[in-house]
Amino acid sequence: MNEPDLLSATVEAFEAKFSAPPTFVSSAPGRVNLIGEHTDYNNGYVFPVAINRKTIIAASPRNDKKLCIHAHNFDSTVEEPLDKLKPTKTKSWSNYSKGVAVVLLEAGIRLTGANLLINSDIPNGAGLSSSAALEMATAFALLALNDSAMPQLEVIHSCHNAEFEFVGVHCGIMDQFVSCMGKKDHALFLDCESLKYEHVQIPSGCKLVVCDTGIKRHLAASEYNIRRQQCAEGAHQLSFVLPSVKTLRDVSVRQFEQHKGKLGDVIRKRCQHVIHENERVLQSVVALKKNDLLDFGKLMYQSHMSLKTDYEVSCAELDAVVDICAEVDGVYGARMTGAGFGGSAICLVESGQADAVVNRLLHEYPEKTGRKPTIQVCTIEDGARVTPWN
Repeated sequence: MNEPDLLSATVEAFEAKFSAPPTFVSSAPGRVNLIGEHTDYNNGYVFPVAINRKTIIAASPRNDKKLCIHAHNFDSTVEEPLDKLKPTKTKSWSNYSKGVAVVLLEAGIRLTGANLLINSDIPNGAGLSSSAALEMATAFALLALNDSAMPQLEVIHSCHNAEFEFVGVHCGIMDQFVSCMGKKDHALFLDCESLKYEHVQIPSGCKLVVCDTGIKRHLAASEYNIRRQQCAEGAHQLSFVLPSVKTLRDVSVRQFEQHKGKLGDVIRKRCQHVIHENERVLQSVVALKKNDLLDFGKLMYQSHMSLKTDYEVSCAELDAVVDICAEVDGVYGARMTGAGFGGSAICLVESGQADAVVNRLLHEYPEKTGRKPTIQVCTIEDGARVTPWN
């Protein structure tokens, strides 16, 4: 569904649900990460883009200090008092919006209550960051409804805190950052320690193909948090020989190669991925600035192999997408994107060969996996926004 259709469908659904038009409409994009996976929570480097899949929220105020949230995609409603918002296992989709409301209240934002209708064309569990888009769209809507302003960086931190503390997914800050700060036709190079960022132009003449494997991820119940713990343990062990090390971000490739023998097999593999991945991100930014898509593509392949063998977060379906793409003329590179354990893989390809990639995936992926893929050729879009409606 294109954005005008998604927008009109959201407004119509809001009017049907609440018997009045919305006051504001907010939207926030999903994302794919071109390279730099599992580096963000290690204070490393990432290189994502915001894409043309969005979550849209139609919103109006209410004065009874209640939050009424309706998920159009699930035809499900949650209504709770603002002073009693707690995460729940049932209707867990609502935890992301409730968490944002709680964090805003804790930051001193006065919320009087709201009706929110959520509609999205970001598939859940596909590794395209539907959760961050929902959080960001919620924050923009609630701030607008209560005539409150907050610097963008504070909004990003608020949404990140909602997922980390309220929902319980120990994610990094990348997803919220790019959902807020994405720029059309640019990738966002982010230093997750300093939060300094730079928009880097995507060269013309290439397209981004995203293939959803159909394997759903459930991050809070997956091994995602275990990987985070393993990285923290690796940094702790390395700090005995490198006292300045607080996170794996602080370890250079040279230092790691010198001291990796002090780590156990599993911890060493996890650290090897993160430390080398940070270096790959830095190299990929240089390559993109030089319009060197061949070098950029090689780094994508290296990233995927590291995620498969060292970090062990790929799966047969993600590997199949990468293998199929690699055999198509005009493909620069391919890799899994997101946390892994399923979700999506991406392919950077010459514009004229995008259809060939899609056709090969539609034909060969079901033969290899027994599953039907969901494929789209993505455009790179701006970050979150909110507009008055009525």
